[in-house]
Amino acid sequence: MNDVQGTRGGGVTSYQNAPTRTITAGGVTFAYRELGPQSGVPVVFLTHLAAVLDNWDPRVVDGIAARRRVITFDNRGVGASSGSTPRTIQAMAKDAITFIRALGFEYVDLHGFSMGGMIAQVIAQTEPQLVRKLVLTGTGPAGGEGIKNVTRLSHFDTVGRSPKAG
Repeated sequence: MNDVQGTRGGGVTSYQNAPTRTITAGGVTFAYRELGPQSGVPVVFLTHLAAVLDNWDPRVVDGIAARRRVITFDNRGVGASSGSTPRTIQAMAKDAITFIRALGFEYVDLHGFSMGGMIAQVIAQTEPQLVRKLVLTGTGPAGGEGIKNVTRLSHFDTVGRSPKAG
């Protein structure tokens, strides 16, 4: 029986109830949330452009956290994490590696969504021993067809305008 809604056996099972924690590494204080079973290989979620912890769909996170330890975090300079936002995917990957190592993991599974998928691919290339499994969703490779337009189109989508409307 649960004493607190969204917890089971001492572990948080609902993203809505997962507390935001921080860890400092490489001169950056990273904000993160952790839920699901506290054993086994964690799944580290890498998010899309301009996203913060609250942008993850709790239905997705909770579904995976029902059986797996899930960790989400804000990239450097975004949301509640300190520092200046990196200008390259490679720098974001380096930050993610720093964050994962600071948590003490020898290896993890990565779930990269959109820009997070690009970050995950760089991590898998530069630190293959850190990645056990890789799940890529809504993403593509650097230099892939149309990838160079993602940021521009995202800005238009954010303001609710068509790129052709000027």
